[in-house]
Amino acid sequence: MGLHERAAELYGDSELVLSSGDYPDTSGIETAFDNAVKWLHGKRVFGAAMLREKVIDSLVKETAAFLSEGIRQGLEESTISDAMAESLRESVGVFSGFKTFHEMKEAAGMLLDEAGNIKPFEQYYKDIQTLNDTYNKFYLKAEYDFTVSSSTMAARWEEQQDDGDGRYLLQYRTAGDNKVRKAHRELEGITLPSSDPFWDKYYPPNGWRCRCTVAKVRAAKYPATDSRQAADAAEKATAGKHAEMFRFNPGKQRAVYPAYNSYTISECNVCPKSDLKLAGKFKNELCAACQIIREQAKFITEPTKGGELRVHIRHGKNEREENIRIARHFTDKYGQEIDLLPRSNTEKCADAYNRTLKQLQEYKQCATPTKNAIDMALRDANRKADHIVLVIASDISEELLTKVIRERMLRAKRLQSITIVKDGKDIVYTKEEAIRKKFKINWADLK
Repeated sequence: MGLHERAAELYGDSELVLSSGDYPDTSGIETAFDNAVKWLHGKRVFGAAMLREKVIDSLVKETAAFLSEGIRQGLEESTISDAMAESLRESVGVFSGFKTFHEMKEAAGMLLDEAGNIKPFEQYYKDIQTLNDTYNKFYLKAEYDFTVSSSTMAARWEEQQDDGDGRYLLQYRTAGDNKVRKAHRELEGITLPSSDPFWDKYYPPNGWRCRCTVAKVRAAKYPATDSRQAADAAEKATAGKHAEMFRFNPGKQRAVYPAYNSYTISECNVCPKSDLKLAGKFKNELCAACQIIREQAKFITEPTKGGELRVHIRHGKNEREENIRIARHFTDKYGQEIDLLPRSNTEKCADAYNRTLKQLQEYKQCATPTKNAIDMALRDANRKADHIVLVIASDISEELLTKVIRERMLRAKRLQSITIVKDGKDIVYTKEEAIRKKFKINWADLK
């Protein structure tokens, strides 16, 4: 079964057009799509490696930003852990990457006319609008709805974990009206501990537009269902060509979408994503795309006036905003491309990788005009990176700053350069320059 036949069966064929009053603005996706197809017409072919191109990545990011609004909506009345929030956002990025991959592959397939010649762009652009409507209007609403529902249930799962004394069970509940599908009605009232494997597969949502939920109930009031009988009933109720696709638990797996979904293949369900062993086994283009998609999904692109700034979803929460401001100084002023890197709980890590300069960098901002404050910043940076960006947000004197930097750089085994930023201006000193006896910092030298 092809992607569109499968999507039609999964999403349904009614009420799929986005309503501007109920859903986020799609203009960002529309603009990104237009830019992508214009670029594609010039390239005349599309392959997995092209997912790295900025114009294609922009479409991925715009789609992910739209669907991420579904996460926000789904979590409006919930508080979840940082780890859960990070994983849900990454899941949206991965899903958006696979969606864009198929979208562009199909767009590339529409480039030729019946004679095998490249269509004039005006004709191609006219033809491609049907594809835009399919992916970015018809499918998008169902995907947004599922994002909201799945995020809500992921949060609920985290909230519902028992304290271990067995006082509470989880109970499956439908919406209880005449719109409930027969398959889900069969699951109504199933009551089991949160540790029961039943919830690994049948925790809602169990399909697109599923309105089912799970309530935490007292074991003294609601007797537990037989686990084997519950699993057998659920397996029969959710049997079908693609119903099995939804046998997952968004909270336990910390994912908005199941691994096998509208844009992936069934083998994705058993692929160990951490090392991508199946990518080598199957050797198809989807697996090649997967490796790129999963890497790029770990980063969120921040708006800049120039260059590019990507922030890893696991970048330090407490320093995120400050580091974004520091990085933007270099993206906006010099057009540099910078990645803010993930934190680590086990080892010292740099704040950023400057892709333009090919440097691991540690960012420090000093608001205290003392020798100790500057020295501590330099010592910490020396443990993490070869290069430090030091933002001076105090009235420290040129003489004291010069003295501290020279003394510390003489002892630093790792630091190779220091970039000083003050009042929007900056200057770079190599280690060789900083350890010279005649080394002297002058604010007037900053550009």
